[in-house]
Amino acid sequence: MATINTCLLSPNKISGSPISRSVRKSIFPPHLCSPFQYTSLTRNIQFPAVASIPYPPIDTDYLESEFSGRGVTFTGVNDSCVVRMALENGSIANLMLPSGLITSYKAQMWHGGTLELLHTTVSQGQNGSPVIEGGVSLACICDNDHGLSWSPSSWVLHQVKGDPQESIQVELICTSSDGKIEAKYMVTLQQDVLTSEIKVFNLGKSRLRMMGSVLSHLTVSTPEASYAVGLEGSDFFNKPPFLANFSILPPGFGKRKNQASKRLWDPKSIGGIFSSWGTNETIARETEQELEGEETDNYKHLTEEMSKIYQSAPRNFTLIDRGRRNSVVVGRDGFKEVYMLSPGSSHESYGRYSYICVGQAALLQPIIIESQSEWRGKQSLHNPNM
Repeated sequence: MATINTCLLSPNKISGSPISRSVRKSIFPPHLCSPFQYTSLTRNIQFPAVASIPYPPIDTDYLESEFSGRGVTFTGVNDSCVVRMALENGSIANLMLPSGLITSYKAQMWHGGTLELLHTTVSQGQNGSPVIEGGVSLACICDNDHGLSWSPSSWVLHQVKGDPQESIQVELICTSSDGKIEAKYMVTLQQDVLTSEIKVFNLGKSRLRMMGSVLSHLTVSTPEASYAVGLEGSDFFNKPPFLANFSILPPGFGKRKNQASKRLWDPKSIGGIFSSWGTNETIARETEQELEGEETDNYKHLTEEMSKIYQSAPRNFTLIDRGRRNSVVVGRDGFKEVYMLSPGSSHESYGRYSYICVGQAALLQPIIIESQSEWRGKQSLHNPNM
């Protein structure tokens, strides 16, 4: 099990405005994204097996012939396709289809070379196939009062924009089986920033609730050398880890604090999003001082094991890694919450658990999307080290 550094895998503001557009079709036939059962964060969730998901074959040759020449190349890997976005200044990002997982972001540094900013690991699964975790992933779910429950999880390429001189954008699309929800996921690589933007279109007659997060695993030398700058004054809640399909979590995380860290889902399932928040009544009765508080440190040392959700946090804050002498400015738009997890510094430096997980999130309060309206949210990873 090792951190991936190869060029291939190294890897609630509601607009409320009506959708004044016709639904654009993908370059592929409509794709069925299987929904999963969801009741609430305080109940167990049952997920369908991966074998039940009808993945369409990915025609890598077609993608290469259709979209090459814009700074984008396509490489088939087993049943997946790696989309490589490369700018002339040296910045590179790798995106996988159909999962939408961003496995690598190599950014230009002050010393003239590039540095990998994302933490992605690969291990061998039970059937011998590789299991990729970490990176940047989207984990969200939409439901309503009429029994609809859907999560975008298998994406198809919609279009590619831009050029290798300035910026490249890869747009993915996923539509619910009944056609009432459409999600677009835009990954944009610029000379000094990587953005992940999600748009959700509610084409049905009922309002939608959306919960979830854009999760980023940012690689560090060790949490001991890492700091979060700019969170002073933000309200926070201590919560068990938010577990998604690509989450990395050390074994036994949170046991000293009685946090429930057991995965209640198959990591290969499309619906494994939420951990068992609130299922332990003893945890729910912890003192308010342990559950919530206000951040008092503007230069927060991330050496301790932690899992928090911040409210009223600034739209931009900075993560500094003294060991690698770099920093990342994390920004958000549309989301009101910031999720942060540190595995703590009791693990090997530059190893599997040398990362800080940050998520632009809607985990405490859902985002409401009215009928015939759209919502958008965005995360940006800005590289100030050029």
